[in-house]
Amino acid sequence: MGRKRGYARVSTGDQSADAQLTALRAAGCTDLYVETISGAKRARPELERLLGDIAPGDTVLVTRLDRLARSLIHLLDVIATLESRGAAFQSLNDPIDTASAQGKLQLQI
Repeated sequence: MGRKRGYARVSTGDQSADAQLTALRAAGCTDLYVETISGAKRARPELERLLGDIAPGDTVLVTRLDRLARSLIHLLDVIATLESRGAAFQSLNDPIDTASAQGKLQLQI
């Protein structure tokens, strides 16, 4: 069984990721990656570190889809990267969990 890895992002230093981190910990995340950067920027050091750490069987969790990506293309690119490495993706507040057939269908809709 892989690890649950949580990704939290806020746009500015005035914002707090505490609520996201609390939810990710409650969902069982053992590794947390926290970023303070605009969602419009594709170059994100913590997201790159997370993707570099991914192992087969891992699941990446976010609290909401917009914490991971601001565009559908970027979201699908990240999920394709995860799947190519044998990992899954789950959004806690959206019906997306690529570890299940239903979750993959929801993503495609």
